[in-house]
Amino acid sequence: MIGILIAHGLAALLAPELVKRLGRRAFLPLALVPAAAVVWAVWHTGTVNGGGTVTEVHPWVPTLEMELAFRLDALSLLMTFVAAGVGAVVLAYCARYFSDDEDALGRFAAVLVAFAGAMLGLVLSDDLLLLYVFWELTTVLSFLLVGHQSDRASARRAAMDALIVTTFGGLAMLVGAVIIGEAAGTYRISEILAQPPEATVAVSVGVALLLLGALTKSALVPFHFWLPGAMAAPTPVSAYLHAAAMVKAGVFLVALLAPAFATVAPWRETVLVLGLLTMLIGAFRALRQFDLKLLLAYGTVSQLGLLVVLVGQGSRDVALAGVGLLLAHALYKSALFLVVGIIDKATGTRDLRVLSGIGRARPRLAVIAALAAASMAGVPLFAGFAAKETAFDALLHGDTIDVLTLVTIVIGVALTAAYAARFVWGAFADKPGVPNRRCRTADARFEAAPGVLAVGGLVLGVGFAQLDHLIGVYADTVPAALDEPLHLAAWHGFGLPLLLSLVALFGGLAIAWIQIRRGVENEVNPRHHGYESRDAYVSTIRFTELLSLRAARVTQSGSLPVYLMTILIVLATALTTAVIVGIPWDVQIHVWDTPPNALIGALVVVSAFLTLQARRRLKAVLLSGVIGYSIAVLFALQGAPDLALTQFLVETVTLVVVVLVLRRLPTHFTGTVSQRGRRRLHVVIGITVGALMALVTVLAGGARESVPVSELMAAASVLAGGDNIVNVTLVDLRAWDTMGELAVLVVAATGVTSLLFLRRRTRSMPRLHDADGRPRVWRIDPGRDGAVEHPHRDEPDVPATVDAPPLLTVARTDAGGAGSARRARSWLIAENTLAPERRSIMFEVVVRLIFHAILVVSVYLLIIGHDLPGGGFAAGMVAGLALIVRYLAGGRYELGEAAPVAAGLLIGLGLVIATGTGLAGAIFGDAVLQGGKVHLDIPLLGPLNLYSSTLFDVGVYLVVVGVVLDVVRSFGSEIDRQVDEETHTARPTVPTAPAAAPPTTPQEDRS
Repeated sequence: MIGILIAHGLAALLAPELVKRLGRRAFLPLALVPAAAVVWAVWHTGTVNGGGTVTEVHPWVPTLEMELAFRLDALSLLMTFVAAGVGAVVLAYCARYFSDDEDALGRFAAVLVAFAGAMLGLVLSDDLLLLYVFWELTTVLSFLLVGHQSDRASARRAAMDALIVTTFGGLAMLVGAVIIGEAAGTYRISEILAQPPEATVAVSVGVALLLLGALTKSALVPFHFWLPGAMAAPTPVSAYLHAAAMVKAGVFLVALLAPAFATVAPWRETVLVLGLLTMLIGAFRALRQFDLKLLLAYGTVSQLGLLVVLVGQGSRDVALAGVGLLLAHALYKSALFLVVGIIDKATGTRDLRVLSGIGRARPRLAVIAALAAASMAGVPLFAGFAAKETAFDALLHGDTIDVLTLVTIVIGVALTAAYAARFVWGAFADKPGVPNRRCRTADARFEAAPGVLAVGGLVLGVGFAQLDHLIGVYADTVPAALDEPLHLAAWHGFGLPLLLSLVALFGGLAIAWIQIRRGVENEVNPRHHGYESRDAYVSTIRFTELLSLRAARVTQSGSLPVYLMTILIVLATALTTAVIVGIPWDVQIHVWDTPPNALIGALVVVSAFLTLQARRRLKAVLLSGVIGYSIAVLFALQGAPDLALTQFLVETVTLVVVVLVLRRLPTHFTGTVSQRGRRRLHVVIGITVGALMALVTVLAGGARESVPVSELMAAASVLAGGDNIVNVTLVDLRAWDTMGELAVLVVAATGVTSLLFLRRRTRSMPRLHDADGRPRVWRIDPGRDGAVEHPHRDEPDVPATVDAPPLLTVARTDAGGAGSARRARSWLIAENTLAPERRSIMFEVVVRLIFHAILVVSVYLLIIGHDLPGGGFAAGMVAGLALIVRYLAGGRYELGEAAPVAAGLLIGLGLVIATGTGLAGAIFGDAVLQGGKVHLDIPLLGPLNLYSSTLFDVGVYLVVVGVVLDVVRSFGSEIDRQVDEETHTARPTVPTAPAAAPPTTPQEDRS
């Protein structure tokens, strides 16, 4: 079965290319795919007809016990014939309906084939969740098909209406499926039907939600309005989706679940009331339509209501008639839609008021339409007649509700016969006073598709007895109301059911005759003047939009403090509720372990208070850094060196980055009186949330009922071969979490840093040679009030200015010649790029001396992380700090020389290594991220155990280094570059002397 679905998927992928090469003729080979599904279904008919089933199960998400479970039984086999058979005919019809220059024809072909595959997956699914997946696939694909002509507002609106309504029902159905699956202990549909869960309140709610999904899909009242609107789609879409496939999905779901839940409230009441109401409303609206396509659309709404009543009524014989009518309806309604498409193409209109003489111009097409309409009206020997007569007979032997249902159905069938006659008369009759409509020449190949379907209705009606056993296999799963079961047949003899059929048929013809005698010019315009369900839908959509706009104005103010305050208020409310509900609590307060804990805690509190009082931004940042370092000390005192190390490193990097950002912000916090009041509110909220979090932490410690997870992690880390519990947890036991966190880290860092770049980030990093001949980092001119900054130009081959420190001057002029000077310049990069007054020679020298040692330490932390404090994250932060101090010592060119590689390359390589390690576990082991170990005996060094998690840690290391490098280049190098450009363009560049001229004195330079 999965092979059939894959074939449809491949055909959908190839469809655009086939259309590109073959034009509209590509629909013919595409039609072979659903035709092959029909052949496959015929092959298994013998097995199913004998009471057997064909099953196929493939693993999907083993950890969640989810499987791709498919099952072919009697009902799914019949639906396969409908979905695949009609689908093949409609695809062949498309080869004549469309022209080669149709816009987006390749996409349309792909989506239509994909829809056929999704529909087959839906009817073959034996798992509620899998059925929901295909259910939503049909929703999305139908949205694309209905909105195919996207340049038309009506098509876009109709597609959106269908999407919203059916998606709403689909989400409700998903909740119902979860409730039923959990109540039954399984999501396998066959098992649920074999042993239904007990009819509890939860099960009743689940059944109601499942019915809601079915009713929206099958366009029952009050959700019926989307189906007539969907007639904006091309005719092949209407013939397939809205007559044989998509709208039948709801009927199929009702028929599928009826054997198990027909007796559960509110199943029967919902099905009967809404089904009968839909049948009558749809029929009355069909009799008022002038557009042939809309006439059929409302007729389809009416017939869907009748089908839901029959398959959901809950008795064996009525269900038998319902499935028989489902097959008949798919044949005659699809044929009639295809006939309308031909008329529209031939005459340019679907308005029955201007169509006249088409029957004489296209007699073959008129015969095809008459055959299909006869089946719809219930003319004897046709499939529609056989199914409806069986339903009459079954309901005659029921209770009072069944008899009332029968009376209503007879009225509905009479109205069906009336609009069937109206269709034939409106499309093909000669109308007095209406000129004959010019019509194109008949095309037998174009008329072949509706002809096959229309004749199929007659053949099915005559041969219904041959399918009676197959349909009976499904019907036997529904409880029987009669001792002697009924059967489907073309002729049941004389009796009350036949009389009711004839009354309905001739009553409908009489209604149509009265309408025709009155004349269409005297009919009321089909546009309603009252309030109906679509008005309620539009009002709901408008109210939702208005509510969302007003909510956005309140909650999406663009203020980060407001967002954070909202989150904290909700959190405080939830925590307060949890604390109150959990009373009484078993609390054991342990203030501190040692006096240093109390001192550090007091330091945190004091620093937090001083941070709130700070008016300078830098002071607030430094005080917050004190809080972070204090927390790290607490981690260390509590015996968590890994956490302490990580906290120290993260706090340091954060502190540096924030200080770099402060260069673009005012030095002091600013605020008005009203803002001061808001600040007090923020303080109150912060203190409240902090106190609640502390309280919840204390209470949670006393509420533990099971073994602490830390003990489980300790035991698991031993099995993983590591002594460092934290690192083993990150890269082995919970590696999936780390993988997700890496992705989040990369996305967040890349997004934030990208906001600063005014040029493409793919540009190469600034290197030393980029500084030649261009103004770079600024210098200070002490001769002006306020120390005005302006660009300082310093080329590598120009002698240093007299502003240079003595040590640098000696380094450039001491014995050793030009070679020594070049070596000096290559070792201290800032000599060529920074203004002398901006440099610290001692800092530069120390940084250059310890830089490589820090990198070695980072590699050491990476290697030992499996057993000792360290790991990829901490090691990456150490390497990142090494790059940060290089930048602080020598500026962006120093950073470019230290790390002449794109940050994105490091991030991408790290992600590839981490992901590749996980995939290797699936290739060489049993699951993704499964661990492995290699033991090596290295001479002189001794034994060495290499774990696959270490390689995963290498990926983490590279990602962290890349992110830190990206952040420093964004908040450091990029801001430097922007400041340089702003300063250089704001003031004229100070002219420099020619190379042969003597250096200027400080006084000359200041002047």
